Amino acid sequence: MDTLEIFPLPAFEDNYIWCLRRDGNIAVVDPGDAVPVLRHLAETGDRLCAILITHHHHDHVDGIAELTARHPVPVFAPAAEAIAGTTQPVTGGGHIVLPELGIEFDVLDVAGHTRGHVAYYRPGSLFCGDTLFGCGCGRLFEGTAAQLHDALERIGVLPRLTLAYCAHEYTASGIRYARAVEPGNAAIEARGAEVARLRAQGRPTVPFTIADELATNPFLRCAEPAVVAAVQARLGRMPAGKLEVFTVLREWRDHF
Repeated sequence: MDTLEIFPLPAFEDNYIWCLRRDGNIAVVDPGDAVPVLRHLAETGDRLCAILITHHHHDHVDGIAELTARHPVPVFAPAAEAIAGTTQPVTGGGHIVLPELGIEFDVLDVAGHTRGHVAYYRPGSLFCGDTLFGCGCGRLFEGTAAQLHDALERIGVLPRLTLAYCAHEYTASGIRYARAVEPGNAAIEARGAEVARLRAQGRPTVPFTIADELATNPFLRCAEPAVVAAVQARLGRMPAGKLEVFTVLREWRDHF
């Protein structure tokens, strides 16, 4: 039995700092704020053993300096981005080992939201930062639509029961957008009801499975006839292909 625990520490308005814990050791993913992590360490006696960073935005990295000043641990972060405190630069196709937790991750190149965004994958789990959200994806701040579309295509072929741990609680707003794109999709309605139930109880809607996203996330459904038809209605013509469908979906979401 895998004794690894994965749980979130809420930060800011809607961020999750994901913690991976085994035998009193924890690694944290995207600690934009040191305070929740330090509070957890003080309350539990857990030992910080590593920090994993997906991209450079402040709400993902601003806790690094304070955490490493008190706990000098390895900081894995994308080599293509200038992130203060990085000790272990990583690139897509790479591999990292967290010996204290007895686990390893493949590093995936998922650029698009930012120029060097990475994700961390091990069988069963994907820490995807701001590349994939529940029924959504990150905005295009630095990369291109083609890059982000390619990144989501790579995520979409991971095993369907892989749990995706994104960094924000955005699923409810993603559901509203997905309904606008595919109003006849029964899976979106069912997921919307479940998301509403979880949020009413104050519970996270993350993680979610790749299967959930393939059934409900417009950005992973660019070849579906209903999604293509929705984009065609906005364009006034048939889109040229999946990339144009994705590009129109992303622009539509930006102004939704």
